[in-house]
Amino acid sequence: MTLKSLKTGAAALALLTAMPAVAGAATLAPKVLVIAMFEAESAPWLANMDLPDKITVPGLPKGGDTLSCNADLCVMTTTMGYANAASSTMAVAFSDQLDLTQSYVLVAGIAGVDPENGTLGSAAWADHVVDTGLVHRIDSRDAPSDWTSQIVELGAKTPGEKPGWTAGSEVFTLNPALVDAAYQATKDVELADSEQAAAYRANYTQEAAKAAPSVMVCASVSSDTYWHGKIIGDEVAAHTALLTDGAADYCMSQMEDNATLTALTRAADAGRLDFDRVAVLRTASNFDRAHEGQDTAASLAATSGGFGPATENAYRVGHAFADAVISDWDRFAKGVQPE
Repeated sequence: MTLKSLKTGAAALALLTAMPAVAGAATLAPKVLVIAMFEAESAPWLANMDLPDKITVPGLPKGGDTLSCNADLCVMTTTMGYANAASSTMAVAFSDQLDLTQSYVLVAGIAGVDPENGTLGSAAWADHVVDTGLVHRIDSRDAPSDWTSQIVELGAKTPGEKPGWTAGSEVFTLNPALVDAAYQATKDVELADSEQAAAYRANYTQEAAKAAPSVMVCASVSSDTYWHGKIIGDEVAAHTALLTDGAADYCMSQMEDNATLTALTRAADAGRLDFDRVAVLRTASNFDRAHEGQDTAASLAATSGGFGPATENAYRVGHAFADAVISDWDRFAKGVQPE
């Protein structure tokens, strides 16, 4: 062996020694994968948990291409909107650095809330996730005068008709046994609130809006468009009920979940994960419409005080669920099925 080859070998050994331990480790199989959509949602997880292992996954967005993990849990951030959510989720789900075949996937982020069903800071486990963007739409200024909605289902001719065809990702029904297990594990979590949020919610007349935040189960509705107002909200509620034959009660509005769940479904079809182990949690950072006497544009621009409690509660409730899964792994490893 020459002096040159000895030096080359020593340099290579030094480089390998300096690399993060996780890079040379076996595939990580977390019990829980947490999917956040932007930094303020992932920040409480990173601040409150010991997640020393960093896994860089090709296909994730620049500046957010690293998962933070320990032996039991990983946190990733997709960045906002359908395109980012689907692309990032797909990249992680198909990464050979992770084994998600037994992992529980928790989507945890903030949302708008229908004041008929919840209030600022409330946490909702989704039983259904419904897309409100995959529709036909005619502006009310162009629509026939007798139309009661701008939403016309795909392949339908008038509002209120069932779809004539579908894209296949309009409705996801999540494992009811897991939804119930998540609710039971978290229903008594102490939720964060703020004086500003309490003062703002007092402007609403709906009992649910005026109440303190709580944990509940209801439907989450997705759209790439951040919509706002009672007219659109009522249209979305009717659309949600129509697509699910009345099974889904709209309460939370957000900008990613149908895209995220589509990617997770593709991964499940490929044997990469178990879709029955997917849970969606959304916490209310704002109301989806104005209170009585308030202009809708003013409502959209208002600072309600709900953002801080919502980001904190997504962590508190999500962490309580993750802790239940991890601490009772003998039960959860088998999957959660109806009794």
